[in-house]
Amino acid sequence: MAKEAKAEAAPKNSPRKLIVIIVLLLVVILFLGGVGAFFLMKRHNADFEEEEEVVTEPVRRKEAPPVYVAMDAFTVNLAPDPTDQYVQLVLSVEVADLQTGERIKAYTPKIRNNVMLLLSSKKAAELLTKEGKEKLATEIRDQMNQVLAPNARGDGPVREVLFTSFIIQ
Repeated sequence: MAKEAKAEAAPKNSPRKLIVIIVLLLVVILFLGGVGAFFLMKRHNADFEEEEEVVTEPVRRKEAPPVYVAMDAFTVNLAPDPTDQYVQLVLSVEVADLQTGERIKAYTPKIRNNVMLLLSSKKAAELLTKEGKEKLATEIRDQMNQVLAPNARGDGPVREVLFTSFIIQ
């Protein structure tokens, strides 16, 4: 009877041991699979982030803030229309850099002369519309660029002419 009890005890322990071993193996396999998946995902994300940075990150240059040069007021008689009229104009000029701003100050007499000649050739009716003012701003910019960079082609050092006061009487 003692042998039978040992024989019955042995089979009871062996299925338990077998179940414990299987469960432990499953836990170890799941753990190793999780660790492997973690490293694979981490590597995949790192590759994706590197590709994304290369593709989407634009080259950024530090742009200097715009440089504006204020000009003195222009008061000019306009071209004779049925009545005599004049324009009083105050403008600021956007330039590429501070050096161009200094050059404008050095060439102010010539620039003022050319702008005054341009203004005196205009009629009041031409300058009253928005399109007329925009055209005048472009013409003034071109006049300034001819003085500052006579041999330049395309864009000159003066980027834009901005009116701060515009009165026609």
